[in-house]
Amino acid sequence: MTASKLGKFAVIGLSAAVIAGCSTTSTDTDTSAATEDTAAAETTDAATDTDTSSTAGAGQDAAITSVVVEAEEAAATALDSLAGVATVFYFDFDKSIVRPESREALAKHAAYLVANPDARVVLEGHADERGTREYNMALGERRAKAISRYLTIQGVAASQIETVSFGEEVPMAFSHNEAAWQLNRRVEVRYE
Repeated sequence: MTASKLGKFAVIGLSAAVIAGCSTTSTDTDTSAATEDTAAAETTDAATDTDTSSTAGAGQDAAITSVVVEAEEAAATALDSLAGVATVFYFDFDKSIVRPESREALAKHAAYLVANPDARVVLEGHADERGTREYNMALGERRAKAISRYLTIQGVAASQIETVSFGEEVPMAFSHNEAAWQLNRRVEVRYE
């Protein structure tokens, strides 16, 4: 028996168990109906080969229904369109201005978010260790808001964007030199 058929049997069995378990009254006919659904599904599944993108489950009136999981596949494919696109954007010392070299990647993120209105993004602002803790928290927030403004200008709905500042608390590099500080002055884009 192949793994995909075994998985389908498991889905069928779980579906029947959920349907039987959700009943408000426990009678012999409820249990026998669930058993008949499982037996019918196993017989139908054994007689036909279906592709791996659909799953079988017991529907109403003891009918077998096929549900294609297209939404999850579409979301994964759409997110794959961002493969190779930068998700970390760096800033100059004590600045919260989006660098010109970041704009192309941000435009791709904006296009994805506009095309997928259910997608949400968290912009995490960071700063290097120089400055007070309070100042760096505010600077990280200004940087995250700068990226947020850039995305909203590109047409992204504000409800899709969340900003958070970590200030100097979550460094990417731990050295105390310009190279490390440059890596720590950033905004990270994280999809939810």
